[in-house]
Amino acid sequence: MVRAGEGGRLIEEFEKGFVAIGWSNLGDLSRLSTKENVAALIEKKYPEIKPSKKSKSIGVINKFLNVVGIGDIVVSYDTSTREYLVGEIVGNYEYSPDTVGDYHQIRRAKWYGRVSRDELRTSSKNSLGSLLTLFALKPSVVDDLLRVLEGRPAETAQATEVAEEEEGISKEDVVNQSKELIKDLITALDAEEMEELVAALLRAMGFRARVSPKGPDRGVDVIASPDGLGLQEPRIKAEVKHRSGSMGSQAIRSFIGALRPGDRGIYVSTGGFSKESRYEAERANIPVSLVDIDELASLVVDFYEEFDLDGKALIPLVRIYWPAEL
Repeated sequence: MVRAGEGGRLIEEFEKGFVAIGWSNLGDLSRLSTKENVAALIEKKYPEIKPSKKSKSIGVINKFLNVVGIGDIVVSYDTSTREYLVGEIVGNYEYSPDTVGDYHQIRRAKWYGRVSRDELRTSSKNSLGSLLTLFALKPSVVDDLLRVLEGRPAETAQATEVAEEEEGISKEDVVNQSKELIKDLITALDAEEMEELVAALLRAMGFRARVSPKGPDRGVDVIASPDGLGLQEPRIKAEVKHRSGSMGSQAIRSFIGALRPGDRGIYVSTGGFSKESRYEAERANIPVSLVDIDELASLVVDFYEEFDLDGKALIPLVRIYWPAEL
């Protein structure tokens, strides 16, 4: 697994046939043929960083340079669509400053296709939840990804394997892994529960919100305002789409067309949004926020303490404490 930058921001560049890691300020690493060589360079460049972070950097860089081989299965994650790119490594390490954004350490890859996280076994989801930049996948997880890609049925029995020890797990890794599990909970909701979740979130943010009655709603699933009657501004109108595919520009254009002066629009899509749809929202005369599942999960976490009982029943979470010095 090679992560496509923070929040999967480089996934479009990866999809063009690459995987990459950061540490671009280290320059060309092609001469670092051993882990000891990598460790010496990290010690020289970053003498002040904590041992755990130093160990993590050394491990990731060495694996990318010297352990990952041509023909190995490679996976990356698109957080906006909750899909995994699955393919194979087809090239040796290259230093290329102009290929994948600000990630200059690259390997070329050939992608077979995409696999929805929702189609994987729970054990595979848990293993893939790690937010390390690069880590080895269990054989059973690789088989599960290929199974979905090839359309094979799931087997009932699963082999027990020892997970690879993860180097230098940080608080951020744990937080991000937890966020993926929260996104799994959100995805498991049905369409009506998703509308209730959005209403609960708006109530937690200080508005009076309710789900619109079923029937012709002109693209409005949830209505919110400070007074609950829509007499005080802002009047918030939310459309909620719980689906796997991304929303196109026409859907956003229709939603914007139903808004009136004084309204504020929120369009929630668990399948994400196309570039064109984001452009439609940006150029709208009435403020419209597009919320994908990644942002929805972040908002749930941020406002969870203010959730009412109905909201917490939809997404049951517990607080976890972490040592302050780590």
